[in-house]
Amino acid sequence: MKAEGRERKAERNLSTGIISAFCFLLSAFVLNCTSRPAQQEHLKFWGLGHEGEVVARMLPEFTRRTGIRVDVQQIPWTAAHEKLLTAFVGDATPDLAQMGNTWIPEFVTIGALESLQPWLARSSIRQRDYFPGIWATNEVDNVVYGIPWYVDTRVLFYRSDLIAKPPRTWSEWIDVMQRLKQQRPDSYAILLPTNQWEEVTIMALANHATLLNPAGTEGAFRDPRFAEAFRFFIEIFRRGFAPPVANTQVANVYQGFAQGDFAMYLSGPWNVGEFRHRLPAGMQDKWATAPMPAPVASDWPGMSMAGGSSLVMFGASRKKEAAWKLIEFLSEPAQQVRFYELTRDLPAHRAAWRAPAVANDPPLAAFRVQLEHVAPLPRVPEWEQIATEIYHDGEATVRGQMTIPQALADLDRKADGILAKRRWVMARMRRR
Repeated sequence: MKAEGRERKAERNLSTGIISAFCFLLSAFVLNCTSRPAQQEHLKFWGLGHEGEVVARMLPEFTRRTGIRVDVQQIPWTAAHEKLLTAFVGDATPDLAQMGNTWIPEFVTIGALESLQPWLARSSIRQRDYFPGIWATNEVDNVVYGIPWYVDTRVLFYRSDLIAKPPRTWSEWIDVMQRLKQQRPDSYAILLPTNQWEEVTIMALANHATLLNPAGTEGAFRDPRFAEAFRFFIEIFRRGFAPPVANTQVANVYQGFAQGDFAMYLSGPWNVGEFRHRLPAGMQDKWATAPMPAPVASDWPGMSMAGGSSLVMFGASRKKEAAWKLIEFLSEPAQQVRFYELTRDLPAHRAAWRAPAVANDPPLAAFRVQLEHVAPLPRVPEWEQIATEIYHDGEATVRGQMTIPQALADLDRKADGILAKRRWVMARMRRR
């Protein structure tokens, strides 16, 4: 019996020792994991188009600095909007993403995005380092939801061998077009594709039109400022300065520009590279860019659209601290310059424009001036639907199917219909 008792005691001691050893090892493992959080963190970042492919090349430096790894999923622009919405509905959003800044109001409305106000309060990111109109595209009801990553706007591309001095006012613009038409009767002065809303909208912004009422609940297309810009746009076609064609009817924009089929074209920074690549060698010193003309000289340069992409954080992310670190990293001027070198997307941070790669490129000078004079489009989720109606009615007016007063009234009617639900929601909120 004594021997049996000693055996049981030995077994208990052995079991206790094993349990103690296991607990020690488990504690050491837990302590080791919690003492190195950065090395264990994984962020999910969705990038769109070419930018989503390129950004992965910049992230090893971020991981080296922080220990935070980033999984980048590249999404085609054509599928991005639907995929982001589907991810929100399915509770499968990434931690952060690139987002076209015109989409931000929609994703704020559905509650997908994190307010960045608390993060900005203790960050090196400062509003003053960004172009005002671009920064404004990231605000909804005075709350910041995105940080500009790269910027976009439209300027005037023109044949510098045919136009000695780019126009600064609308009257000068008409004079230049008239002179070009007289010199080259079989050609046009400018290409303004009729199936695009951007050109007439830029003219409206230059005339300080608001497009919608201050609450964003009704159209403001019969407002005199929009009406004047719309008439100016239509006059260009009626005087034969622009061909009444959609962009699908233009076989090759670059060939047409080189042949002198038209001498001016409104476009964005992506076409700086395209003009260099697609125009013949003999044309490379025969084109230039200029800021947009204004209705009157005192307003020069005229306003243009504030575009580009921003970095946003999703409200469902459980790794917001790490996500903000990545936003700060990609916002550094040095990283903005590198991103420009990889993509040719224009930097959002003003300091990056002092880098030789950007500052010493002549066609970009007009963009630098223009970016100080850009305005956000209406910050309502329904804007893209309304924009489509602008070109529909603009094209119908160009083709003589509607009068100008009919088009303006129709735009207000359509906009009011599209915004009906917004009015209903805001009315209910006021009654609470």
